[in-house]
Amino acid sequence: MDQVKERTQPKGNRIKVLGRLLKLVLTTSPWMLVVSIITIILAAASAVIGSLFIERLIDTYVTPLLHEKVPNYGPLLNAILVMFGIYAIGFLSNYLFSMLMGVLAQKVQFRVRNETFTHMESLPIAYFDQNNYGDIMSRYTNDIDTLMQMISQSLPQFLNSALSLIFVIVAMFSLSWQLTLFSFIIFALSFGIVRFLTVRSSHYFKVQQNKLGQINGYDEEMLNGLKVIKVFSHEPEAEEGFDKFNEELRGASGKANTYATILFPIMGNMGNLLYVLIAFIGGAAAINGWAPLTLGAIASFLQLSRQFSMPIAQISQQLNSIVLALAGAQRIFELEDEPSEVDNGDVIMSPNKEVKNSWYWDVPEKNGDIKKVPIKGHIVFDHVNFSYVPEHQILYDINIDAKPGMKVALVGETGAGKTTISNMLNRFYEIQSGKITYDGVPISQIRKNDLRHSLSIVLQETHLFTGTIMDNIRFGKPDASDDEVYQAARLAHADEFIHELDDGYETVIDGDGGDLSQGQMQLLSIARAMIADEPVMILDEATSSIDTRTERMVQAGMDNLLAGRTSFVIAHRLSTIVNSDLILVLDHGHIIERGTHEELLKQKGYYYELYTGKKELD
Repeated sequence: MDQVKERTQPKGNRIKVLGRLLKLVLTTSPWMLVVSIITIILAAASAVIGSLFIERLIDTYVTPLLHEKVPNYGPLLNAILVMFGIYAIGFLSNYLFSMLMGVLAQKVQFRVRNETFTHMESLPIAYFDQNNYGDIMSRYTNDIDTLMQMISQSLPQFLNSALSLIFVIVAMFSLSWQLTLFSFIIFALSFGIVRFLTVRSSHYFKVQQNKLGQINGYDEEMLNGLKVIKVFSHEPEAEEGFDKFNEELRGASGKANTYATILFPIMGNMGNLLYVLIAFIGGAAAINGWAPLTLGAIASFLQLSRQFSMPIAQISQQLNSIVLALAGAQRIFELEDEPSEVDNGDVIMSPNKEVKNSWYWDVPEKNGDIKKVPIKGHIVFDHVNFSYVPEHQILYDINIDAKPGMKVALVGETGAGKTTISNMLNRFYEIQSGKITYDGVPISQIRKNDLRHSLSIVLQETHLFTGTIMDNIRFGKPDASDDEVYQAARLAHADEFIHELDDGYETVIDGDGGDLSQGQMQLLSIARAMIADEPVMILDEATSSIDTRTERMVQAGMDNLLAGRTSFVIAHRLSTIVNSDLILVLDHGHIIERGTHEELLKQKGYYYELYTGKKELD
């Protein structure tokens, strides 16, 4: 509970969120909002005017008929038709603003989802490393849904109830200020109860929204690790964790809905009590001449008293929904306000039209000219230092000179900094000091999109997308021909198992790979990188999920692919890197050994112990 309270925003922030939300609604469809407000005013006014018309109907048209020997019902029928017209306007207005606000809510929902997803794509990798995926997904689903609920129902109902209350009070005063003041006194007695219930329900609705994000995050984590849970028979502990989050959500939701639900019965009974008291006091006042009240005025006032109690209850209930939606809107805006990945680069990548699969760096010069630097894949790390957080440094004085076409292998225990080096190269994270150059051009000057376009990466954790196998391979090069896809699959030795599938390259798989094995998914990932055919290749333990036999086949194909291209290979299996031009041995962020396979064996140091089995990689 304390953790949730820390995330609860003060009232000033809620006002800012509401202002931003209203601006969003207004800019999405101004005419819909304006027409909706007009119809809301008409709906509220028609209900009150209809109640006031009761006085005229009784006193002007009904009562005189009691004294006529031959009653003339014509005027009464006309008055009833007028009354019907008033309520018809109210009915049509209610229908129109409900329909318009529903459509407007869908438009806002569409816009928010688009804007949020587009902005999310621009966020740095660090944001996703620091935030739970399930909680991020909850912003797309639960928070946006509560936002739509508020726009389509809560907000227009709140405005309708508020206007109705104002119109009712004015109408009540026009009939009898004495009975109006008496009504205020009765409802003042219930104000404390209403305030208590509203404050408590608002608090627990906000808690509910946060707990919902937590349980979604937990569900996502457990689903991703389901196989691990089953392997270690960890189901009871997983269920216990879920029960804990579920119980917290149930407690918050139960309290929120309990406080919100009992508000209506309390206000309804207060309305009934007021109705009886007004009938008694108003009748006594009219009979005894204490106040100038007619039968029609009393009937009209009784009707207004009903309308007086219900808007108060509705306002209180809609406030809870609005507070809940504001909590969701705040979480959405927090995501949208996250700073996008900074990219100050002005160097772009352009193709060499004279030579196939050849590119240039277009480097702007001070005189306005563009210097064409051939992209050869010469990567230099010059005294690079890096830390994710200031107090915990990860890389120390990293120096690497990877000349064009060199195969550079990174070896070390888990956490030594191997993957971090590749993250520096593609600028997922920015270095703290030192410099990294690409063909002599500082990578900080290269536009990130172009820099990453020049790199093909095969990650240890494979991820495929829903679609055909051909679509997944072509992901590395969207305009690739079918023949290029087949060639990349053959080089990755994925062609054999693909042909064994019922639909071959047209086999549809989901994001989890469907019925494919982990090794087969890895082969498709390698084929995807092969078809991209970029100047620099990064292989982050790309063969970790492939058996030894398949690894030998893939290694032969990869050697052909890597020929003439700079490559960085991160591997646990030393057998895959013995032919590397440079092997770097890392330990706790330091390069402790460097050289070829033969040179390192002669040193009889850390690498020698790893290769001879005296030491093992963790």
